[in-house]
This record gives sequence, structure tokens and C-alpha cells, in this order.
Amino acid sequence: MLKIEGDSNILCDGTSRRDFLRIGALGVGANAFNLVDLNKAEAAQQAAGRTISRHKSVINIFLGGGPPHQDMWDLKPEAPAEIRGEFKPIHTAVPGIQICEVFPQIAARMKHCAIIRSLIGAGGGHDAVQCMSGWPQSSMANMGGRPSLGAAVSKLQGPVDPSVPAFVGLAARTQHQPWSDPGTPGFLGPSFRSFQPDGPGLANLRIKSSNQEHLNDRKGLLSRFDGLRREIDVSGQIRSMDSLTDKAMGVLTSSRLMEALDLSRESEKVRARYGSGQPYKFQFDGAPTVNEHLLMARRLVEAGVRVVTLSYGRWDSHGKNFDLVRDHGSKLDQGLSALIDDLLTRGMFDDVSVVVWGEFGRTPRINKEAGRDHWPQVAGALLFGGGIRGGTVVGSTNRLGEYAKERPVQFGEVFATLYKNLGLDPAAVMLTDPTGRPQHLASHPALPELS
Repeated sequence: MLKIEGDSNILCDGTSRRDFLRIGALGVGANAFNLVDLNKAEAAQQAAGRTISRHKSVINIFLGGGPPHQDMWDLKPEAPAEIRGEFKPIHTAVPGIQICEVFPQIAARMKHCAIIRSLIGAGGGHDAVQCMSGWPQSSMANMGGRPSLGAAVSKLQGPVDPSVPAFVGLAARTQHQPWSDPGTPGFLGPSFRSFQPDGPGLANLRIKSSNQEHLNDRKGLLSRFDGLRREIDVSGQIRSMDSLTDKAMGVLTSSRLMEALDLSRESEKVRARYGSGQPYKFQFDGAPTVNEHLLMARRLVEAGVRVVTLSYGRWDSHGKNFDLVRDHGSKLDQGLSALIDDLLTRGMFDDVSVVVWGEFGRTPRINKEAGRDHWPQVAGALLFGGGIRGGTVVGSTNRLGEYAKERPVQFGEVFATLYKNLGLDPAAVMLTDPTGRPQHLASHPALPELS
């Protein structure tokens, strides 16, 4: 953020100069100097005759509360009634793979999807930390914790377009705050936090102006910046700005991010395919089932965002587990199927990796409230896109769904796969912590089964 000390003068539309300059604090994952560095790198590539390839992205869909693995991707029809529950498995488009009857549209698209049935290593806490970073909450806690994938990618790859943040968190605010954690910057520091449209970032982006036309009038904004630059030069706080620094300030005058967040630009047909996810049921202190966030995530990665995170539903089903899964699951089935089709139709499927999971699984035995309790021993996940091998099942659990029987998978293996899909070799690329020591991106190698 560019911050000028001194009196807060008022501009003609009632906006203070200090507020106007504060627009720079968009949380885009890099400050002006980071953008300058990016622009210099781009200029060097262009001078060398190299072009910049289409970017890779990740959409991380967090099912906060702990979704029941045995009522979604790993049904146990041969188990006793108090274990198997109310749902029946259905065949998918891939012979030999069955999933819950609540997900018929995903079943029809299973050739594009991969299922992990043996995810282990959950910390057991009601938080998003491991699903956002791949590391336990305690790892490097004395330095601020491990960076989330979005923060690490912001640091290592920067923005695709200087006017669009590299890392966006769409999670609606929840009463239980850890369920709306978009992923923290950890030891990288606040410069690499996510841009959150529902937070103060959007207010900064919109500018405190009584005239909405200022948002679309780039020429007017540029004119105002020219005036501000002259005042800055006169004050002596900034003596010069070369053309690359000037380009970096263009992030403040672009409408591309606002357009990506504006779903009214989509056809009614597309929006209807995704659905709204309403009415919101079983939300309590968690996230609503906002299907429109899935569409917004697609629009954001198309606009240049590298990592989008969101929290979908409240899956802490201590009671009425089967009613909850019918509600949340059917809405998720519609939204994810629309996202798969959308990415395929738009030629984006191989460039966008999508992961759908929660912080842990649920107990094999159904409790007296027709619910399932916390079960960190094993969980499941659904993945598609980004080069992930579809029609694949990784791992298995025992007959009762209690523990991983074959091919246990660590959170770190999933993250190593996501980093690899983004073009970052988790075995070679490192982050530097505050003490100057190199740190690995992931705790384990990528999953060969998904390549």
C-alpha cells in the first residue's frame, strides 16, 4: 500500500486523498514493488522473444465441519445398519466405481474425477489449516505458521495480471471463524494474504465515492492519479517513477477484478446450471451452501487468479446426518457438475485443479441422534481438472470405514500434487522463512496415481 503522511485533504467528490491512496491495500498478495518486479520480469521475457504461457490455477473447496466420507465417496453397503446408514451406492460412468446416490450428476462425470478414500493425518481440530496449507497447525507456529498454498503461490509466481490478485478467498464469514479461513500467509507475512471480496478489500476496491461511474471511468482515475503524482513529487516523498512503476499503479485503475466478481455478466442459463444453493439449511455457525461461489471461482481464475478458496456448507453432522447430506450433497452435486462442464466447455479443464474436502471424516457408527461424530482417523476427497487423472480411486478403508486399509494418503501428498499442477516442483522449489532457512512447500511427494 502506498501511504502518504500528512493532512488528509478532501477531493472534489468527498474522498480524502488518504482514503484514495488506501485503495492500494487490496490484499492482492503483493505490494507495488512486487508488481514492479513482476513487470520487469515480463519485460525481460518479452525482450528475449519468449511469451508467457496460459496460467494454471487451483480452486480449493473446503467442506467445513468434517464431511462424512462413508456417506459420500466411500459407502459401505455390506456393513451393519448402524454403520452403513440410509444411503445406497450408485454406479458411476466408470465401471467399478460407486458413490452415494445423492451425487448422480458427479457419478455421470466420474471419468473426469478422482476420489481419495484413505486421507489420513488430520489434526482433529475444527479448522481449515491442513486443507489450506497441507501442514499441521503447530508446524512453525512460532514464526506465524506455514503459508497456505495461495500465499505461497502469490510469493513464488505473483499475479498473472497486475490488476488481478493472485490469491482470492471467497469464504463467507462464519460464526465459527476457523471455518471461513481462506488460508493464512503464515511466516510470509500479511503482504501475501488473500484478497477477500466480502471483507474490507471490496470496500477499498469500490472507492468511497458517491459517483459509481468513477469505477468505470479509467481515464478519469488516471487523471486523478496524475495529479496525485505531481503532488507527491512536489512534496519530495517520491522523486521519480519509471515506466514499470507507473505500470504497477495500473492495478488500481482496472475493472477486470470487479467484472469477474459481477455474476450478472453471466447468462441466465449458466447461472441456472450452477443454482443458488438456497435455501440455506443446517448452516448454524458455519458457511452457507453458496453455489454462486463456484461460478465466481471459475470467473476469477479465468480473469487471472491463481488460487481461489471457498467454504461450502456446514458439515458438522452430530445430529440428522442423513438429512444434512441430502441437502448439502444435492446442492454440491449440482454446483460441482456445472463447474466441471463449464471448465470443459471453456477449454480450462486441464489448467484448473479443483479439490473438495474437509478437515476430517465422521464416525463409522451412527449415534442416537442419527448423526456421526468426529473421526480424524480417515477422510475422503474429490479432485478433478488440472491434469489429474480422472476415473481414479486412490486408497481404500476397511469394511466399516474405520481406517485406511490400502494406500493411506497424507494431506501433504495432495498439496504436492496441486503445486506440481501449478508448475512448481515441490521437491525443488523452496520458501525462505524469517530466519533465512529454506522450507519445503509440502511434507510429502506428489501422488503418482493422479498424474
